[in-house]
Amino acid sequence: MIPSKLTYHRPGNVNEAIEMLQNYGDDCKILAGGHSLIPVLKLRLNDPEHLVDISGLEELKGIKDNEKSITIGAGTTHAEIADSDLLRQHAPMMPAAAATIGDRQVRNFGTIGGSIAHADPAADWPAVLLAADANVVIKNANGTREVDIDQFFQGLFMTALKEGEIIVAIRIPKTAFNRRSTYVKFHQPASRFAIVGCAAAVATDGDTVTGARVAFNGVSSKPFRDTGIEKALKGNALNADTIAAATANAADGVSIMSDHFASEAYRKHLAGVYARRALSSL
Repeated sequence: MIPSKLTYHRPGNVNEAIEMLQNYGDDCKILAGGHSLIPVLKLRLNDPEHLVDISGLEELKGIKDNEKSITIGAGTTHAEIADSDLLRQHAPMMPAAAATIGDRQVRNFGTIGGSIAHADPAADWPAVLLAADANVVIKNANGTREVDIDQFFQGLFMTALKEGEIIVAIRIPKTAFNRRSTYVKFHQPASRFAIVGCAAAVATDGDTVTGARVAFNGVSSKPFRDTGIEKALKGNALNADTIAAATANAADGVSIMSDHFASEAYRKHLAGVYARRALSSL
């Protein structure tokens, strides 16, 4: 199938894009890399009358080093994140995740902002950003607001974005957690979407875990932190016995998806396996 007839717009800056969103309302969609939106349009699962292309806006691109955080423009591609030495130093799970997304074409065109705005439960970024304790920077006609990543993902393909808003950046704090972090996944062979993915970040004092953030994607209808694993790790040495005990009940209390890729029981099993792999590599 091909998309329904629509009007294509290419704004010169973010403010122009926001104005278009205000003018066209529900009849308008934002186009960034297009790897999430274009298939939806082709299948006519969504039929907007207007398409606002923000892929050329330089103000949405780039990775910037700040005193206490790293700012990633929403239009930054997966490939640019995979190649970032700055992120490799301060949040190695970011390049690790980016390198596993799709194929080279997808990584060169797909953007981090577009991915999290789409909020596919099998996408890689949501779990990684949860583990990173990131903030999402959102702009609207009244200014800019920041949303804690724990509040951003609200359900299946649902986020805290409101009508007339655009994600402009993601902030990654420079913390001991993020300097010791990774992401692993069991993926679909064709699409490389995660059947189960796990992002883990750990802070230690000597051999003792002082805190951890462990998040999953692909398991449930939205990404989530596994606070059970996090609590079980804290105060203990990060060794094989601690990790095995902490991950034995991974994804407990969560509504786990079941589909033609994996049953509920298999996904729960994989959650434990990949949490152990992630933590054992740190």
